[in-house]
Amino acid sequence: MFHLLISFILLLAAHTSMAQEWQQNDLIFNPSGIPSLPFSQPRFADLDNDGDNDLILGNINEPPLYFENTGSATLPQFQPGAQIFSGVQALDCEVGVCIDLDNDNDLDFISGGYNGLQLYENIGTNQNAEFSRRDDFFNMLAVGINPVPHFSDLDNDGDFDLVVGLSESGEIRYYQNSGTAEAALFTESLAEMWFDVGLYAYPWFSDLDADGDIDLLAGRDGYGFFYYRNDGDQSSWSWTNLSSFFSNLGQNTYWNSPCLVDLTGDGKLDLVHGTASGPLLYYVNSGSLASPSWTAVTSLFGGVIDVGGASNPVFTDFDNDGDLDMLSGSQGGDIKYYENTGTPNGSAWIANHSRFSGIDHSIYSAVAAGDLDADGLIDLVVGDLSGNLFYHHNSGTGFPYVATMFSGINVGGWSSPRLYDFDGDQDLDLFIGRENGQISYYENTGNMSEPVWTENSSLFSGIHVGSNAVLTLGDVNLDGNLDMIVGKGLYEVKMFTYENRSWVELPDSLSGLTVGQNATPGLADLDGDGDLDLVVGNYTGTFNYFENLTAVGIDIGPETPDEALLFPAYPNPFNPSTTLRYELQETAHAGLKIYDLSGTLVQTLVEGSFGPGVSSVSWNAKSSSGLEVASGVYLAVLETDNTRQVIRLTFLK
Repeated sequence: MFHLLISFILLLAAHTSMAQEWQQNDLIFNPSGIPSLPFSQPRFADLDNDGDNDLILGNINEPPLYFENTGSATLPQFQPGAQIFSGVQALDCEVGVCIDLDNDNDLDFISGGYNGLQLYENIGTNQNAEFSRRDDFFNMLAVGINPVPHFSDLDNDGDFDLVVGLSESGEIRYYQNSGTAEAALFTESLAEMWFDVGLYAYPWFSDLDADGDIDLLAGRDGYGFFYYRNDGDQSSWSWTNLSSFFSNLGQNTYWNSPCLVDLTGDGKLDLVHGTASGPLLYYVNSGSLASPSWTAVTSLFGGVIDVGGASNPVFTDFDNDGDLDMLSGSQGGDIKYYENTGTPNGSAWIANHSRFSGIDHSIYSAVAAGDLDADGLIDLVVGDLSGNLFYHHNSGTGFPYVATMFSGINVGGWSSPRLYDFDGDQDLDLFIGRENGQISYYENTGNMSEPVWTENSSLFSGIHVGSNAVLTLGDVNLDGNLDMIVGKGLYEVKMFTYENRSWVELPDSLSGLTVGQNATPGLADLDGDGDLDLVVGNYTGTFNYFENLTAVGIDIGPETPDEALLFPAYPNPFNPSTTLRYELQETAHAGLKIYDLSGTLVQTLVEGSFGPGVSSVSWNAKSSSGLEVASGVYLAVLETDNTRQVIRLTFLK
């Protein structure tokens, strides 16, 4: 055992002597790997000429992203490919489609964006696309800003015709190709206005019923879809409104941008559509060609956690099952709750927002969680754009609002509260990130059950991050000092450590991390290795996960978690006490002991023979002699006849 502890010390020293190390792995919040981008615009094309459909993902923030289908035509799997659209100007492209507009056997890219319609000609090959902008190709068309293009041979003359969805008017406009397959020509004089679906029309041509002519599906700025079936033929159109074919789809999302594509190889077109909030939704046609029926599939694009805008994560074991759940504020002002149905070592999230459905004050909410009345239940403190704070007491059956708790506290703008026992007096103190980039601190000068908030303006007097400060606290690098990570408005997080009663910035500790606008950090041990990982929310509503690599590769001997399992402690870091949970699968002799980093036994928490099941024990940071230990890192070691497991504990005074 002593050798084990010395190995840990050496590894810890090696890692804490250099800049903090992080490894990004967003799959914890997005299992498919397909990002959730605002106003997502999915389109498909075989850009590498391998016989299957690749994904082009447009959005309003950046040039489109390319995802290569590394699976097959019948079992697709999308992985980030070469960024072949990196040369596309952001103002040119909110959405775009690929067709061979010049009949040279490769796919060109036609985009719609703030600058109108643009042609990016493929000057590469049909296997390795390279796009070059051709200026003025669509200059004769009066389509305004943010038009949405699609193409098909509508008149059966061997070249591509154009349909455009207009933004402000919501019209769907048709342009016949008066040129040739090699030299397309579109003029405003040949324009025909077909339909008006409201605002921001998103048209898509396809032969949904496989009868040899082209039908039309359209999304819009609103819920649902419009579907017009062509009951004429290829040269004489007769449109029948059969929007009922899609009546149950897109009713909970808006700005639905659809495309129809066969992703299963069964000869029937499936529906993939983007949304204003970002997640892609996918439905296979489980009906027939003439009468489609739509079945949701979440494995290909689904699973991404997106609160719809302005994510702001905090972590707590809300359901008391031994792992950390996630709460988040949102742009809409309501509180999002994601129950962790995985394990302390591997998170899996299920949305259960109805738990807090009655909490909604103003927009841009932020939430803090903690027991403010010493009744053993987790209460909520909510901030929002108004700069106020709102206390919601956990009554066991609901979260009634108690107006008196924070009366008189307003930080002048977007308030982002957090709760920590900063002064080690066994009650929770209040930290508030502010819209102006500063942080307010209110010490609880009352007690655990009856807080009294007294402002201490000196604690953060020298810290100003510019705008929209959001903070999280914990011992990130396991050196015994409290650290703070602060997010700010412009794609950045900063790290500080608390030494000699003042905050010192660690400028290299977060170098290399890429975060979104209005970064909102939260610290939590989500992989069960005893150190704090970093989760960062952002303006778009998604989350990035950065695994903390402070101490890795610890040789803890052979583990047999089927016989015994030591769960992460909570809270950790802690003051004044933390709870450890362990599970035995069968009757066994077990010992749970605390060691310091010198290998000295500090306290024996459990020793004896026990039956199978889950048990818990608390450690109050005291040694076996009853004296409180010093601040720092300690090891909790669970041993049975065949199992040895170690977790790290951080005690902060």
